[in-house]
Amino acid sequence: MSNELIKYDPELNTIPLRKFTPIEMNLFFSIISRMRDKGDQTVRFSFEQLKDLSNYKPTANNRFEDDIQRTYEKLMGLHFGRRSKSGLNREMFVMFTKFSIVGEADSPYIDVEVYKDALPLLNNLDTWVRYALAEFRDLRSSYAKTAFRLLKGFRTTGYAFLSKEDFFELLDIPKSYWKKSGDIDRYVIKPIKEELTPLFRGLAIRKKYGKGRGKPVIGYSFTWKPEKKGANDFSQGKLQDERQKLFNIQHNGELTEQEKWRAIDKVKGLTLGSTEKQALADKQAEHDKKIRDQARQEALAELRKGFGNNA
Repeated sequence: MSNELIKYDPELNTIPLRKFTPIEMNLFFSIISRMRDKGDQTVRFSFEQLKDLSNYKPTANNRFEDDIQRTYEKLMGLHFGRRSKSGLNREMFVMFTKFSIVGEADSPYIDVEVYKDALPLLNNLDTWVRYALAEFRDLRSSYAKTAFRLLKGFRTTGYAFLSKEDFFELLDIPKSYWKKSGDIDRYVIKPIKEELTPLFRGLAIRKKYGKGRGKPVIGYSFTWKPEKKGANDFSQGKLQDERQKLFNIQHNGELTEQEKWRAIDKVKGLTLGSTEKQALADKQAEHDKKIRDQARQEALAELRKGFGNNA
C-alpha cells in the first residue's frame, strides 16, 4: 500500500482531532483514503485490509475492534462543517452515519457510510489536500502527524503561518503548555522538526513575537522548498525514498547534530541513539587514528634525527 493517497477538502484540516492517538489517526485516515468519490454508498473494509492500510501492528482482533471503536467514538465527538467566505453561513455535522464492526463473520469487516452533508469533504473536490498514506502513518508523534497534514495544505507555496491560538487548538496541545515555551519546544516543536525534515526539504520553523512585556510568542511560521504543482506523492521505492529523506536531513541547517542523529534513527527504524552512538564511535576512531599517525610521524622524525647525528 506504499502508493495509497489521501485526498480531501481542506476544510477537514480545520477540525482538531482531540485526544486522538497516532494509531487512531492512522485508522481514521486509512478509512478516508478509500472513501473518496464513493458518494453515500456503504464501503466495506475487511479487518486485514484496514490493518494493512493503517500498518496496524497488534494482531489480536479483539484489540483491533477496541481501537476501531475508540476511533469512531472520538469521531462522533467532533463537529465537522463548512462556512461561507464571509463566515456568516455555517454548517456543522458528524462525518459518518454508519460504522458497523462485524467481528463474528468468517472474514471480519467494518462497514462505513458517509453522512450526506459530509459528502463534499470527499467527493467532487474543487480544491484539496493530498498526501501519501504511507508517509503519514509512518510518523510517530501525533503532533508531527497533524503538522504534516496542515503543511500539505500549502505544499506548492512552501509557507504556512499559524497563530498561537490556532497552533494550540489544531494540534490539541495541553493548555498547561500555554506559558511554558520550553515544554512546547521540547514536546511539540522537536518531534515535528525531527519527523518532518525528511519529508519537507529545507524545513524551518520560526516563532513570531508580539509587542509588549517579554515579547510573547504570537504564532509559528513554517517554510520549506515548495513542491511543483505536478509533483506526485508516489513512492519511488524504499531505497530511493530513504536516500531522499537522509539527504533532506543532512542538508538542513536548522537541526542540531543531535536532532539530525535522532531523525536518521527514525527514518531507518533504528533504536533512538543508535546513529549518535555510531557517529561518536567514528569520531573517536578518527581521533585515535590521528593520534597514532602523529606519534608515528614523531617517531620517524626522531629516527631521522638520530641517523643524521651518527652520519
